[in-house]
Amino acid sequence: MGRLPVQFGYKAQVVDNEDGVVLDHNLEQGNPSDAPQLAPAVERVIKRTGRTPRTATADRGYGEKSVDDALHDLGVRHVVIPRKGKPGKARQAEEHRPAFRKTVKWRTGSEGRISSLRRGYGWGRTRLDGTEGARIWTGQGSSPTTWSRSGRWPADRAMPEDPTLLDPRRRPRRSQAQEFFRSK
Repeated sequence: MGRLPVQFGYKAQVVDNEDGVVLDHNLEQGNPSDAPQLAPAVERVIKRTGRTPRTATADRGYGEKSVDDALHDLGVRHVVIPRKGKPGKARQAEEHRPAFRKTVKWRTGSEGRISSLRRGYGWGRTRLDGTEGARIWTGQGSSPTTWSRSGRWPADRAMPEDPTLLDPRRRPRRSQAQEFFRSK
């Protein structure tokens, strides 16, 4: 049996801040190129927040000079995106600077937030039909992560010793015996 061709449904893009709050998301049908999507996403963030980000970082799929130039034109001071292919000597020196590497490592950590959106908030599969339905689905899935990261713990309540107990999906399951005695 031969291999079937790869079929792409939708491609989602997430823009978040250093606190993990989702500032923008976008969904396109098929498998469009990453690079042309970044500058419009940053423009939407600037329009929504009224502030220009100091630093923008993304994975190598966005690594083109045109993307760097477009972000600098928007007012972003530090664009930290590794280039596609083999960079020249000057670019290699730029990418090996400690500040560049530190920011790239931070961006790598944001992959966990993307994974969280897929696993815990329904981004893995849309339940609504069509591209507009998928956009609604991803929008609804990004809202709870924003709320959970932007809220503060009430000052009158003590923070639990184990922060995983805040998430009901991570609480240890009680055995039937524990449930029985708890109800008495």
